[in-house]
Amino acid sequence: MEYVLLSASGRLTRVELTEPYAVARAAQATESRSSHDVIAAAAPVAEGQVGVVTSAGRAVSLAADNLPILADRAPWSLAEAPSAADRVTLAEDEEVVGLCSLDPEAPPLALGTRHGVVKRVVPEYKGWETWEVIALKDGDAVVGAAPAAETDEVVFITSDARLLRTAAREVRAQGRSAGGMAGVKLGEDSQVVFFGAVARADRDQALVSTVATGPRLDAQVTVKVSPFSLFPAKGRATGGVRCHRFIKGQDRLALGWAGLPPARAADADGNFRNLPALDERRDGTGTKVYASFAVLG
Repeated sequence: MEYVLLSASGRLTRVELTEPYAVARAAQATESRSSHDVIAAAAPVAEGQVGVVTSAGRAVSLAADNLPILADRAPWSLAEAPSAADRVTLAEDEEVVGLCSLDPEAPPLALGTRHGVVKRVVPEYKGWETWEVIALKDGDAVVGAAPAAETDEVVFITSDARLLRTAAREVRAQGRSAGGMAGVKLGEDSQVVFFGAVARADRDQALVSTVATGPRLDAQVTVKVSPFSLFPAKGRATGGVRCHRFIKGQDRLALGWAGLPPARAADADGNFRNLPALDERRDGTGTKVYASFAVLG
């Protein structure tokens, strides 16, 4: 099956897989690292098309054959791939945040916003070039999108180091113009830094990675990678559990991510960054690092 891949640095390509995506992604853990190899999203191609989801709450259809193709087993480096902004017309301050299948039989698309709203969208595609997938309130924006069947879980990570994993079935699927519902309860001055979904079959293998920092330019940065299974599931519209303990001088998570291994990181130029060894503490302080981290995936 053919998939379109989105790198965390905002580049698009496609790959023809002879095995399930989860298996192919896991195989990447054995490959050597290269630039722009942090994968943020993947979606299967249907009728030659895939949906590109933006922070403005809309989806845009994209012809997959306009994208370069990677070899099946080679390392997934998107260094030579085009920027999503070169393939999709975006408004000022709008960015690509995910991908979705345009197959009407696909699971609902789950969306999470900066202000903690969650929505699952009923699969619907009628040949549009662009269409609304969520009605956003002023000042809000979509931070992530992923397919989420009834048996899957949706995941929020907030800037004040809280993680909420909750059953997707608690989020009833809605039409395209609906505004969603309360997803995660946010603390004062906090916002969502990551939203995604973890399939039921992947819960035992999934990982969580976080990057903590502070308000000063010279604030110490710590990075942590932990098993997803350490974080208990909670009900929708709750605050979840702490996922990273701050040290002196820190007050926020700059980055967060949850998903299938391998967990990877890179700087703003796409150069890879090594993550620390697995930390079995749910709310540990992480490992001090001295390099720049811009994306996780």
